[in-house]
Amino acid sequence: MTNPDFIYTTYIKTTPEKLWAAITNREFTRQYWGYDNVSDWKKGSKWHSFTNDAKRTAVIAGEVLESMPPKRLVLTWANPGNAADVSRVTFEIEPIGNMVRLNVIHGNFKKDSDMASRVAMGWPRVLCSLKSFLETGEALDTWAGHESSCGTHVAKGVAA
Repeated sequence: MTNPDFIYTTYIKTTPEKLWAAITNREFTRQYWGYDNVSDWKKGSKWHSFTNDAKRTAVIAGEVLESMPPKRLVLTWANPGNAADVSRVTFEIEPIGNMVRLNVIHGNFKKDSDMASRVAMGWPRVLCSLKSFLETGEALDTWAGHESSCGTHVAKGVAA
């Protein structure tokens, strides 16, 4: 069975530049995501997501496939312990009036990947916390409880 692509769309009262910084600056990701996302975010560069503790364990790793600040960022996404189980994440940032529409597309999952089930509930939590962080200055407790809702729309399609 083919794993689906996940498409998450949310609207955030911010600018494309502030949203780009929130996605690519480890000081920001630490606050709303709970991880340090580290890279120079240039095409061809490696990136890692590290735990925000003394161990600094890499939990996700990949490569920057496209980087067009502040409009589009495309990354490969894999568990460092299983680099063959790679997928792809695309961030699309579009200004609309005094807000920004953010599309996060996570797809290209391998046939036997468990990553699709791992990210299905993760992205809505991260994106709700990101929205709260940018609009109020306060992130959410991203991993509390089981469900998260802030108006983030989830649509599933068939992976190409």
